[in-house]
This record gives sequence, C-alpha cells and structure tokens, in this order.
Amino acid sequence: MQKKAISVDGGKLYGPYTPGVKAGGMIWLSGQIDVDAGDDIKTQTAGALAKIDALLEAAGVNREAICFAQVLLDDMNDYASMNEVYGAWVENMEIKPARAAFEAGALPANAKVEIVVQAIDSNNE
Repeated sequence: MQKKAISVDGGKLYGPYTPGVKAGGMIWLSGQIDVDAGDDIKTQTAGALAKIDALLEAAGVNREAICFAQVLLDDMNDYASMNEVYGAWVENMEIKPARAAFEAGALPANAKVEIVVQAIDSNNE
C-alpha cells in the first residue's frame, strides 16, 4: 500500500509531521489549530475547520467523507462555544461524523482548540 502526503501551500507546521496522509482509501489529518485566526475559541474553531476543509479538498474529498473527529480543548469550559461553531459546520452533512471531545493539558502554540479527523475516500475503497 502506497502512502500519499496531503498538504496545502502556506500551511504552518508546529512539528515534524505531515498535515495529512492518504492510503488505501483512508485519510488521516493531523490535528489542526489556527492561533492566527484570533484569541477566542469560536474564531480558532472556525479557523481549524477551514484548514480541515482545505486539506480534504487537497485529498480530493469534502467533509462528507469524515467518519471521525476528535476535538481537543485547552479548557473544557469552552465546549459550548466550540460546539456552536462545529455544529454549524456539520449541520448540512447527511451523516455527521462520530466525535470525541475532551480537555487536553496544553495544546501546541497555546491554541484553544485542536481538531483531528479521519475520513474515507469512497473512490478508492
């Protein structure tokens, strides 16, 4: 099975990793943060989700391909605000992804939220 890297031009990395990997019809995206979007949870959530959309597009799919999302929060008290933005993002999806959300001790670059997704490319099943 051959692996293919997924990335977008200008994507900022915070360590030695690939933004996404595609292999055997599966797509794994590294955790996405967007500290440049703003200082609050809503703008950082929207920024992370926009990065996910861009990476999925680079992989040849859209958010409908997402099977699982993992949301890491710097502070669980931000859950409702994050969920408001995330909920709008998945609102029109036929089948919303399974999801887990929890508080992490600290996130890269002092981000308030990091979102990881796994998807399937049904064209390559």
